[in-house]
Amino acid sequence: MDWLLVCLGNPGKEYELTRHNIGFMAADELARREQIKINKLRFRSLTGELRVGGQQVLVLKPQTYMNLSGEAVKLAKDFYRLPQEHILVISDDVALPLGKLRIRANGTAGGHNGLKNIIAHMGTSQLVGQFPRIRVGVGAPEHGDMIDWVIGRFSQSERKVAEEAVGKAADAAVCVIEKGVQAAQNLYN
Repeated sequence: MDWLLVCLGNPGKEYELTRHNIGFMAADELARREQIKINKLRFRSLTGELRVGGQQVLVLKPQTYMNLSGEAVKLAKDFYRLPQEHILVISDDVALPLGKLRIRANGTAGGHNGLKNIIAHMGTSQLVGQFPRIRVGVGAPEHGDMIDWVIGRFSQSERKVAEEAVGKAADAAVCVIEKGVQAAQNLYN
């Protein structure tokens, strides 16, 4: 395996199509396009394999719940002995407007508990993860609880924008793996 593509979300029917599961949606979009299945349980994740630009990619949908995503990532990373630079994470981001992407080569968790847990499991005492990530904007609530917001579903008017963002996130993931983070930033940020 050359890369891990970690798509964050929460398992279970009650979380399907919620803002927090935009990473899972991107994985499902890639699976649809590439005609693969992400259904093999390994590394505490549902997994599927695909080839991108001649490289073998393991797609992970951690089944540990968002706040424990690092456990699944560490198992796969250690098994394949991959450097952090070859672990690409797709997650939601409430600090970005709905549909906007932000691609970074590394960085902090930015308040995202899934990213925070992955950074904690990378075997470094730093607060910065040295892995690339694609953050997909889901917006923030004007009023109300943030947890209710991220585990809430997109409104009818938001769905089209969210679906387009999922497609762009899938495209951006392929671009990062084929051409590098800088090329993807130039195209999708």
